[in-house]
Amino acid sequence: MARIYLSPSTQEYNEYVNNLGTEEQNMNRLADALVPYLDRFGIAYNRNTPEMTAGSSIRQANATPPYDLYLALHSNAAPEQFAGQLRGPDIYYNPANPESRRAADLIADEFRKIYPEPQLVDVRPTDFLGEVLRPNFPAVLVETAYHDNPEDARWILNYFDAIARALANAVWKFTGGTGQPLAYDE
Repeated sequence: MARIYLSPSTQEYNEYVNNLGTEEQNMNRLADALVPYLDRFGIAYNRNTPEMTAGSSIRQANATPPYDLYLALHSNAAPEQFAGQLRGPDIYYNPANPESRRAADLIADEFRKIYPEPQLVDVRPTDFLGEVLRPNFPAVLVETAYHDNPEDARWILNYFDAIARALANAVWKFTGGTGQPLAYDE
C-alpha cells in the first residue's frame, strides 16, 4: 500500500489578501479536501497538526515507517517589492533526488489542467527548503498559488476540490496507481 506524509502549512501568521484567512487555515482545509481522494485511491497517509512546525513535521515523518512521498502544502507570497503582482503555482523538488523531481513534474502536469494560466505552473529545484531536503524519502513542497494576489487567493479558495483532485491524481500516479484518475468535473 502506498503511504505519504501530508504536511499542510503551519504558518498561522501568513494572512491571505482581503482577510481570506491564513495559510495555515487554508492549507489545512485543502488537506481536508485531499484526504477522501487519498482514501478512494487506497493511499495511506499520516498528517501533521496545526500545532506542529515544519521541523517537527519532518522529524515525525522521519521517525515513522518509510513513506513514498512527503507532500508539503503551502501558498505563496511574493517578495515585498512584488507583493500582489505574482501568480501561479510553484512546485519545489530536491535536485539530488530524481523521485522528488518526478513527483513535482506529475503535480505540475495535473495543476496545468486546472490552473487558469497553465504556463505559470512552474517546477523549481530548491537548495534551501527543509521540507523538501530533510525528509528521508522523496519530498515536494507545493506552493498552490500566491495568497497575496487577489486572483490567486480567490482561485485557491474556489478550487479546493479541483486542487485536491489534482494532488490526489499526481500522488496516485507517482505511487504506481493503475486505472482511471479522478475526473475534474465529477
